[in-house]
Amino acid sequence: MQVAVVTFDGFNELDSFIASAVINRARPAGLTAYITTPTSVVTSMNGVEVAGQRPLSFVAEADVVLIGSGIRTRDVVADNALLAALQLDPNRQFIGSQCSGALVLARLGLLGSMPVSTDTTSRPFVEDCGVTVLDEPFHTEGTIATAGGCLASLYLGAWAISRTVGEDIARAAVDYVAPVGEKQATVDRVFAAIHTPVNVVS
Repeated sequence: MQVAVVTFDGFNELDSFIASAVINRARPAGLTAYITTPTSVVTSMNGVEVAGQRPLSFVAEADVVLIGSGIRTRDVVADNALLAALQLDPNRQFIGSQCSGALVLARLGLLGSMPVSTDTTSRPFVEDCGVTVLDEPFHTEGTIATAGGCLASLYLGAWAISRTVGEDIARAAVDYVAPVGEKQATVDRVFAAIHTPVNVVS
């Protein structure tokens, strides 16, 4: 199974890299994350240049699509051609957003009446789209999840693993990256937040 971590120019490194790294802990179980970009190279909000592993067209075949955040998300949602390239289907894909990525989900019409989690900077722009914002780090309904705050990308990664290859594998991945001396507390906190069902995609 494949995960597209959609990463636009001006991206937040924590959002894309944490989710990708956590998910790739599940490679032995058959789940792989790829940094997916609209151009061959994108530059982060702090000037880090990254070569995309997959083109944006990859989102149409991915099993999970996570929309990353960044300082240019409002430019992304104003670009109709870029949005048209995001061929997403919540009936066959798990779709998540990180921080301002919720703006993309709103612009694509994927949220309906679903409230979301997002970061404090993005909150007013998301609310301007008519979307209710929760004071929670993570919220999921059906096949769609949203996360708010850079380090909530750990929650999004754990959710993606749980919904595809199983909760036990997700717990092991979170345990691996958690701080020493805080491993069980971190696992407990993450899974209390994501409320992940135990069923997985076959």
